[in-house]
This record gives sequence, structure tokens and C-alpha cells, in this order.
Amino acid sequence: MGARGLLGATRRTILTGFVAALAQVPLAAQAQPQGGVRRLGVLMAVADDPAEQAVAAHLVQGLGALGWHEGSNLRIDWRWAGAEPALFERYAAKLVSLGPDLLVGQGSPSVEALRRQTSTIPIVFVLVVDPVGQGFVESLARPGGTITGFSDYDAPMAGKWLGMLTQITPPVARVAVLYNPATAPFAGLMMRAIEGAALSLAVTVRAAPVHDDAEIEAILAGLAREERGGLLVLPESFTNTHRAAIVASAARHRLPAAYANTSFAPIGGLMAYGIDRPDLLRRSAAYIDRLLKGAKPGDLPIQNPTKFELVINLKTAKALGVTIAPSLLAGADEVIE
Repeated sequence: MGARGLLGATRRTILTGFVAALAQVPLAAQAQPQGGVRRLGVLMAVADDPAEQAVAAHLVQGLGALGWHEGSNLRIDWRWAGAEPALFERYAAKLVSLGPDLLVGQGSPSVEALRRQTSTIPIVFVLVVDPVGQGFVESLARPGGTITGFSDYDAPMAGKWLGMLTQITPPVARVAVLYNPATAPFAGLMMRAIEGAALSLAVTVRAAPVHDDAEIEAILAGLAREERGGLLVLPESFTNTHRAAIVASAARHRLPAAYANTSFAPIGGLMAYGIDRPDLLRRSAAYIDRLLKGAKPGDLPIQNPTKFELVINLKTAKALGVTIAPSLLAGADEVIE
């Protein structure tokens, strides 16, 4: 992940341990808060992942800056569903049963599960693609209902991802778009934007749905046999959870790949362009604060990402035998050498 916005090593370890410890507290042992303590239920999409937990810790930081402190006036119940669809439903039901004042859902599966469990508790989402297209809210300006939050996708990003793959030598001409349909219900929406961008870049694209590591390997092995093949990995809980397997397979088959989550680059991903996720978690604290103070979620407009990161791994480029265009390198927030 890019250096900008990351926690320092020592502080990251402390906060990650703090968040992880919260996730392990048994439900039976969690008493209802007393007095003026407010309760927040958080359903995250990636489990047992220090990098993701470090990102989530920025929510705690953002809340602290607004005067909400765990153990003082706030209690946070964390659940991490990973890439297991059944866990989203189970954990959503448990969080709602605790009677929280507010719920936070990371990613589309979390939000879908939470809204099936309650129509009255306000929900703030983070890292959701096209919330209007997915039916979570009525409009960006006036969400209506009990859900509002922060999108992690802007349509021009599709062109950026594909453009990166054409700014290497040799350039990519055929792109497989990798995702798990069970954890990326928004993939069809993103594919339309990607296909539209491909028309102006002389690139052909196709969907590459997968469900496990074996299917990842099969897709990439087949892609490697095509002339000027390349990979685009969508941002969702399955690909994030399986990023080590995806990066290793891309390296094994010598495939250039672009990733929509910057955490892929430090472990060997060639290029990654995505939102500054810690920033989005910090910003979401402002909506949580307003809702806990009486605002209505339907009156809070959906917020789009405002900060983006481009990370390029030159070590991987050398191993693949590709050259990155100087103009692309010049725009990088971080270059790994």
C-alpha cells in the first residue's frame, strides 16, 4: 500500500492488535452499554488480515478526533466476514441482535446482509460501488431511507486501469477482468464501464469470474497462452483475501496485471491504482458522528472518493521483462524498486 496515509510500523501494530482483539470478544460476554455510551456495529469484508485491519483502524482514529472514544462514550462491535458469503448473513444478524445505535458495512455484501436484517437501524457504508445501481439508495444527493455512506469507485477509474496496461512495453491487448461473482455483485456495473473504456484504447476485455485458487490458476494459465494478454483485478473481498495467490500466479505465468487495490503492489503486483482507503474510513467517521447526534441518513448525500493512489512495482516489471512508460512512472505516488 502507498506510503501516504499508512500508519507507522509501531503504531500500526498497536492499532491492528486493538481492532483484532475487539473482533475476538465473544458475543455472550458483550453486555449492553451503560449510561451515555453509544453502540456501533461494524461488519468488515476481510478477515484475519493485518493490512485490512490497519486500514479499519483509521475509522477508530477518525471517531477519536470527533470525541468518540472506545471505553468512554462508545462501544464498537467488530465482525470480519472474509470472502465467505454465509458469514455476512450470520454476522449481520448477530450485530443487529446487539441493539446498536448505528451499523457500518464495508463492501456490498456487508451492506446487503445488514439491510436484510434491519430496516430501522441507520447504516453507513464504506467501499461500495455504485450504491444507486445496486439499489442501496434512491439517489446520490438524497439517499432516502436508512442508508448512506461513501463510494469507492468513480467511472474514470476503469479507463485508468486499462490505460495502465497499455502504457507498458510490450502493451497489453487482451485483458481478463478477475472477480468472484459471489462477493462482487457489482461486477456487471463495473464491466460496462471497463468495456466502454476499452473501445478507445484498442483493448479487448472479458469477464473472468472465479471462486477459488484453482480457478484463479486456470484462468491465468489460459491467459498466458494468449498473445499480449494481461490481467485486471477488481476490488472486492474475495480478490483482496486471495491477493497472494493472484499475485503469485501472475508472476508464475509472467502476466502483467493492474490491480484496483494498492495493497497488491507491495507483495509483487505490477501496478495498482485505487482510492486512498484509510482516508475514506476516516471520512466516514464524520457521518457516524452526525447520525449519533440525530441526523437522518436519508438526508446525508453519498460521498465519492477524493484521494487516489498509484503504486508501481519496478522490481516486478523487471522480472516480467516489461518497461513502464515514463509518463506513468512520473504520476506514481509510490515506486517500489
